[in-house]
Amino acid sequence: MGSLYRSEEMCKAQVFLQSEAAYACVAELGELGLVQFRDLNPDVNAFQRKFVNEVRRCDEMERKLRFLEKEIVRAGITIIDTGENPEAPAPREMIDLESCFEKLENEIQEINTNQEALKRNYLELTELKHILDKAQQFFEEIRDVDREAEESTTMLGEEGLQPGRAMSFGFVAGVIQRERIPAFEQMLWRVCRGNVFLRLSEIATPLEDPSTGDQMQKSVFIIFFQGDQLKTRVKKICEGFRATLYPCPENQSERREMTAGVNTRLEDLKAVLSQTDEHRQRVLSSAANNLRVWFIKVRKLKAIYHTLNLFNLDVTQKCLIAECWCPVSDLEQIQTALRRGTEKSGSSVPSILNRMESVEPPPTYNKTNKFTEVFQSIVDAYGIANYREVNPAPFAIITFPFLFSVMFGDAGHGLIMTLFALFLIIKEKKLQSTIGKNEVSFPCAGAFHTLPEN
Repeated sequence: MGSLYRSEEMCKAQVFLQSEAAYACVAELGELGLVQFRDLNPDVNAFQRKFVNEVRRCDEMERKLRFLEKEIVRAGITIIDTGENPEAPAPREMIDLESCFEKLENEIQEINTNQEALKRNYLELTELKHILDKAQQFFEEIRDVDREAEESTTMLGEEGLQPGRAMSFGFVAGVIQRERIPAFEQMLWRVCRGNVFLRLSEIATPLEDPSTGDQMQKSVFIIFFQGDQLKTRVKKICEGFRATLYPCPENQSERREMTAGVNTRLEDLKAVLSQTDEHRQRVLSSAANNLRVWFIKVRKLKAIYHTLNLFNLDVTQKCLIAECWCPVSDLEQIQTALRRGTEKSGSSVPSILNRMESVEPPPTYNKTNKFTEVFQSIVDAYGIANYREVNPAPFAIITFPFLFSVMFGDAGHGLIMTLFALFLIIKEKKLQSTIGKNEVSFPCAGAFHTLPEN
């Protein structure tokens, strides 16, 4: 009989399960958590076991759920965790889960693809709008210069400045990332030997990258040149610096007409993007409500099939044989769980559990409750005691808080820790529903042991 000071008495047992009842029986034993199965196929490759295809299907479902989780987090939606612990789904439900996850994944991928294409189109139109606006300002400045030159012809005679001569030059317009401008200017100067005129203007509002969602700082540029050779060089330099070129008419009326068309298309795209984002949010919000439950179901499915891969098939291929270690004091609970599994599966042949004699050293199993669990975890972190050896955890319940308080022998610190422990105790149920049983939840699980410190 096990106690707080020693590990539980364990026994080795052999279990005979009918093939149709094996899944349900293992699911019940898994919920009970009192059985440790041994691998009866140590020489068999993991890819050659009976239920390897089911395990792969579970891996694929987990991948799809992780994809959904990533998209939900990226959308800023809260994943609801009600603390519900659903039972392992029946094997026939596996197909329904697969089809549901595949449908959601395909829908989200299609939405993402369409949204990215729309955002890319919106970015291009926004850049074109800025180019047209900046080009309009620049050419208005050119007209003012031409007007001044025309007025000066009366003073300079026939050989004076001829208005409109600048417009005979060719030009290209586009946008470039702001951090590339110094190198861009230097390359233009060297390659074109100073025979081009570059005009730059910053875009005040950051633009969003449709692929990554990052903010980009860009500038509009207009390059004037003369001759096809310079035009080819300028375009190659723009291509090398990943600058985007856009068509810009020379005629003022054509620029105004294009600007009006661009503004109309931008308004239409804004409406379509808004509707697409709303639809995406609805789909992801619906998935977020069930995501945690789906994760639990898939992991239970995977754990069951992984456990079934440890079993042996008898010669008739109708019965699975397993060996396990279990506490002697809980044999009745294990028998009851096997009966429940057999009844759920509808099998007429009962599952059989036989105790076996063994010379192997049994595993160490210490029963814990909500209070002693955290101290047992601390002790196990340093090393697990041998079978039926004295368990140091009960002594750590006294010594650990005492030594901890000696290290921080300060009344103010003790008061803060006591108040924090009381807060964890009051919010215990809420915190347990949001954090799993791991190292992160240690303060919540062991809140009680900080109380004696003050």
